[in-house]
Amino acid sequence: MKSLRAAYFDCYSGISGDMILGALVDLGVDPGKIRKALKTLDFKGYKLKTSQVQRGRIVGTKVQVSLTKSRHSHHPARKYSDIKKLITDSDLSSTAKKNSLEIFKRIARVEAAIHNTTIEKIHFHEIGAVDSIVDIVGGVVAIESLKLDKIYASPLNVGEGFVQCAHGCLPVPAPATLKLLKGVPVFSSGIKKELTTPTGAAMIGFYADKFGSLPAMKIVGDGYGAGDHIIPEMPNMLRVVLGEICEEPDEELVLIETNIDDMNPEFYEGTMESLFKAGALDVYLSPIIMKKSRPAQKISVLSTERDRPTMIEILLHETSSFGARYYRVGRTVLEREMKTVKTSWGPVKIKIGKFVGKVIQISPEYEDCKKIAIKKKVPIKRIYDEAHSQALKLFGPPDHIPMENFE
Repeated sequence: MKSLRAAYFDCYSGISGDMILGALVDLGVDPGKIRKALKTLDFKGYKLKTSQVQRGRIVGTKVQVSLTKSRHSHHPARKYSDIKKLITDSDLSSTAKKNSLEIFKRIARVEAAIHNTTIEKIHFHEIGAVDSIVDIVGGVVAIESLKLDKIYASPLNVGEGFVQCAHGCLPVPAPATLKLLKGVPVFSSGIKKELTTPTGAAMIGFYADKFGSLPAMKIVGDGYGAGDHIIPEMPNMLRVVLGEICEEPDEELVLIETNIDDMNPEFYEGTMESLFKAGALDVYLSPIIMKKSRPAQKISVLSTERDRPTMIEILLHETSSFGARYYRVGRTVLEREMKTVKTSWGPVKIKIGKFVGKVIQISPEYEDCKKIAIKKKVPIKRIYDEAHSQALKLFGPPDHIPMENFE
């Protein structure tokens, strides 16, 4: 089985944007790299400081965003469109841009729902501040630099009591935090502090592939990110454990479905393209018969839990559907490798599927064969057959897996 690089976020004392950034720097992410990425954002008036601090008996990294005097007394209440422009116009990687925008969009959605308005009209207060933008974008850049295959997290300690913010005195967890944590396991250890913030909830909700106990892994490193509060009962730290795990043949995904009986069928192609572009693992249509014997189509979208909100949003915006249902499904996949073979008409990529280390599938890439067929005016079947034949010569015929392997 292939080893995967994974991180486990241990949120025994909650999670916030600065704690994430601190833990990742403590883990070994270069703060200079984070600062360099942040400089591509078109705003100034702040300094990113890192220092070693102690919480209880544990020493970790505290990340602070200090504002200059001109910005210290006031910061603008930015709209989502302002933040979107700030990120889009930067020189961040395409992945960092996409992930940062999705996290801000998650926050915008819940704020809009709470205030009964739209994300275009919502004004960010704490989240629109310079330090929150730095925490989110900096955290995204730091996570990207670790090149992780999987991210896991423990249940979140949310705290309890009340917190003062721009909207006044609010119960803990704050309303935005509570909405962002829908579907996420949480608890309170009785500490009367806000331990999980909207920024932390949005980030871990976006990134975590699974919540639960520490998975079996070979530990490579660990980092501690300090929170603001001094809590006598426990070290106020977010702990991130970096390790390697064996790839699980089974993974948990989400299947999203909606039934449509009143839409122009020409629209399906565009919707499917949008879903795939946004990260859908598979999209397919199934003919069905609905009530009153009306013929219809069921759109099925296979997605990660992380991308589920985006997939549902696309379905509701680009189809005539009034709703969508989803449920969790298991999936077993072969370990995959991509190779290239030479044919009489040009190179063709070959997808190789392995099970317990043995090759059991060899398949030429259809798009490669299609491009050559159009360019050379040759039947696609001839190109496919030759590519498959060359692959068999190079990699041998697929192995037969005895049935006892499945018992």
